[in-house]
Amino acid sequence: MPLTALEVSALELSLRVALVSVIGSLPFGLAAAWLLARCRFPGKSLVDGLIHLPLVLPPVVVGYALLVTFGRRGAVGAWLYDTFGVTLAFDWKGAALASAVMAFPLLVRAIRLSLEAVDRRLEAAARTLGAGRLRVFLTVTIPLTAPGLLTGAILAFARSVGEFGATITFVSNIPEATQTLPLALYSLIQQPDGEAAAFRLTAIAVAVALLALLFSELLARRIAQRIAGAA
Repeated sequence: MPLTALEVSALELSLRVALVSVIGSLPFGLAAAWLLARCRFPGKSLVDGLIHLPLVLPPVVVGYALLVTFGRRGAVGAWLYDTFGVTLAFDWKGAALASAVMAFPLLVRAIRLSLEAVDRRLEAAARTLGAGRLRVFLTVTIPLTAPGLLTGAILAFARSVGEFGATITFVSNIPEATQTLPLALYSLIQQPDGEAAAFRLTAIAVAVALLALLFSELLARRIAQRIAGAA
């Protein structure tokens, strides 16, 4: 049986939200991972705890905090609307923000572990050959950290596709506007005749997750082979 327009819309929106959340959070995740892996400063444990807080907080709490902060009357949300005319609450862009916040700890942790595994002597050798800090970062550190970047991005993507609690609290469950796959599935299981459609969406969610993991594995192997060949 072909997918209905509502199911197609939920799938497309979920993929769009996941991609935007990963692309938007990746630079911040790399910066946070670098800060935790390479820098020493007072309050580092507190910063680490704040970054990983979404992992232990109920998603509804995160969604409510986003609503208070980025809603039309929130401190940041009001400024965004008055200055740029941008509204995040009850909009798909807000769903991307909620997904990014919930997936951010997974992204940071994967990149941080990869950064900590980089042989600092390789960076020092590049510096002694005359390379500046930025060039060393781009040509030595980033390539060696690529497996962690990839792992973090895939984990964040999968987490974003499955995000439910923070999303429904922050942007609600509006068909063809903010209704992602998990929200559409939630709506279908509330309907007496929604079992068949719910099963299809479940199968689609599993397929998307498996494809993402397979793609991650293949790309990780290729990156590892290139790094081994360069060494």
